[in-house]
Amino acid sequence: MQQILILTTMVGIDNVELQQVIVHKVGNPTRGESLKLSKNKLTLNDDIVNKIFVKYLLNGFNENDLYHFTHLSDLGMNEVYNYVQQCFKSDSVFEANSALMAQFLYSKSTHVKVKEGEMYVVKFDKVPFEGDFIEAFGIFKNESKETYLRVMEHGQTFEIIGEDGINLSKIDKGCLVFNKNGAEGYYCCIIDNGNKNNDTAYWVKDFLGVEPVANEYHFTNEYLQVVKQFATQEMPEHFEVTKGQQIDLMQRGLDYFKENEEFVLDDFTEQVIQYPEMIEQFAAFKDNYAQSKNIEMENEFGIDLSAVKKQSKSFKSVLKLDKNFHIYIHGRRDLLERGYDEETGKFFYKIYFEEES
Repeated sequence: MQQILILTTMVGIDNVELQQVIVHKVGNPTRGESLKLSKNKLTLNDDIVNKIFVKYLLNGFNENDLYHFTHLSDLGMNEVYNYVQQCFKSDSVFEANSALMAQFLYSKSTHVKVKEGEMYVVKFDKVPFEGDFIEAFGIFKNESKETYLRVMEHGQTFEIIGEDGINLSKIDKGCLVFNKNGAEGYYCCIIDNGNKNNDTAYWVKDFLGVEPVANEYHFTNEYLQVVKQFATQEMPEHFEVTKGQQIDLMQRGLDYFKENEEFVLDDFTEQVIQYPEMIEQFAAFKDNYAQSKNIEMENEFGIDLSAVKKQSKSFKSVLKLDKNFHIYIHGRRDLLERGYDEETGKFFYKIYFEEES
């Protein structure tokens, strides 16, 4: 059964209210950068600016990708969880607790790649979540600056000057905490742009101390990650495979998640992995993956299409041949034949088709 992919970004934020906002500046202590704490909250008198600011902070969140605060021994020992919980209970502690959060983030910002930036601490109301509009708490950090041109009138002439400002297209790092399920660590959404290679874990692990909620989105997302890594990393180590065969396996895996409502591990391996020795290697790889990330991976669950949409963007379907040709593989790997020509000393692909357009 073919399903329709859905959008994942947060919708319905037009009526979100800003209750309290404060800005601190957090540097990297290993570079001698300082922590500058604001003494006062922002004034929120301009409705147009407020709406732009809300969209800037919230537009990048995927409300299907949920996390929760955790701690190895006791949830109550998670610093950020404690500060947020107190702010939900009382507005009077907002400024003091925002300063404590900034100090805690400063202590975790020691990695060489952590940049100085503004930290926004925000109390929201009427935030959409699970069909309702509820209170939420946000912690954000902007580390990127853009140079903008500004035209200024100078007497009877005009001048153009450059000014550094915020790129409103995305926030660098964010945590939106919904005031729901507090006893279990709340429900949170996370943004961590600029950390594609996982070379800095300070925001998610060291500062926030959050982990994914074990739900259908989480299981779908992780299995697709396993499929991609198995095809690109594990298969070439243990089997003689071509790039085309790797792309073909990834495409079959992606198609399985697009075309089915339920994931069943035995059915998946039979349809996608296919070969008994490769199925055995896939099972071992999946178990090692789950153990290394300290996560659960169920063998049966409902497929979440928003996770499929997110992961499909990173699934490679292009076979690059030197710098001359690209072959886009969307299915029917059996119609693509690879060979070697003795006379030219070069490899070749033979493609079978019925029509061209």
